[in-house]
Order: sequence, then C-alpha cells, then structure tokens
Amino acid sequence: MNATNRNEILALRRAILEIDVNNHPGVMSHVVGLFSRRAFNVEGILCMPVGGGSHSRIWLLVNEDGRLAQLIRQLEKLEDVQTVRRHGANHAVFERLEDFFKA
Repeated sequence: MNATNRNEILALRRAILEIDVNNHPGVMSHVVGLFSRRAFNVEGILCMPVGGGSHSRIWLLVNEDGRLAQLIRQLEKLEDVQTVRRHGANHAVFERLEDFFKA
C-alpha cells in the first residue's frame, strides 16, 4: 500500500467536531475531560474566540470510533456547549496545519 492510499484510509477513519461554547476559564477542560475520562484520543485541537470573545469555537480532530456518537450526545449536554457539528476528515480547518510545522 502506498503512502497516499494509507493516508486516505486514515482520513476516512477520522472526524472533525466543531463545537461552539461559552468562553470562560475551564470550558476547554470540561470538553477535553469528557474525552479523557473515556480514554478517547484527541488528535488535534484548535480554538478561536468568536462573537466579540464571549464565545469560542473549538475544532477537535478525533478518530472515528463506535463511541463517537455517544460522546457527541454527552458533549451536547455540557452546560457551556451551545452546538456540536460533526464533519468529515477533509474539513478545511486542519488541512494546512502541517505547513506551520515545516522547518
């Protein structure tokens, strides 16, 4: 199997969660703690303030897993989570990050 096919297969097994949250100390800890307590690995995290800084948008790159649907339902129940959207691994938000790490 060549590298391109292997990367395509890995990409098919990943998802990106886009989470809108209230922006205050501890929210990120609550969100990632949910994954940590369930031994669910997060491959990448991006977070940016939106709406004048009163809210933030968190993108999580995660591996597809049978537990992911349940984790999304639990995320939606967190007090500071407003919305959760699930995207495929080809979502543009993580697409060019590797460019920032090249020497």
